[in-house]
Amino acid sequence: MITKTLAGFSLSFLICSVVMADDFAVVYPFEGDFDDATFNVENAILDAGLVIDYISHTGDMLSRTGPGLGSDVIIFDAADVFLFCSAVVSRMVMEANPMNIAHCPYSIFVADQEGKVVIGYRKYPDGVMKYVQAMLESIVQKAVGD
Repeated sequence: MITKTLAGFSLSFLICSVVMADDFAVVYPFEGDFDDATFNVENAILDAGLVIDYISHTGDMLSRTGPGLGSDVIIFDAADVFLFCSAVVSRMVMEANPMNIAHCPYSIFVADQEGKVVIGYRKYPDGVMKYVQAMLESIVQKAVGD
């Protein structure tokens, strides 16, 4: 079971084309609005058989706290971060190195900046963490519709 799941994640990771990447994140543009993007991400996570532990409404927090911190900068029109875990992937990466717990839970973000919506996830270290990266890539690809 673990091998089949990880093989599926790895295959999807190899097939996909990354639109934007930098040192710490992989980001894809989303053709649609923020609500559609968050709906797609939530369903893609659930369809992968995973449970969402928490949704961080980061954009709301930044908007709410800006004035109290003396800032009127609007960073995001909206931004949410979905936090979840995978028993299969987590067991594999933590059996390889228990300190991989530092990377759990895993997350996918959706952000809207001036009507441009993106979906993405953080990059992980090389080695066994490639399985986390592949899992996230598979979920994001489903959410963006590739």
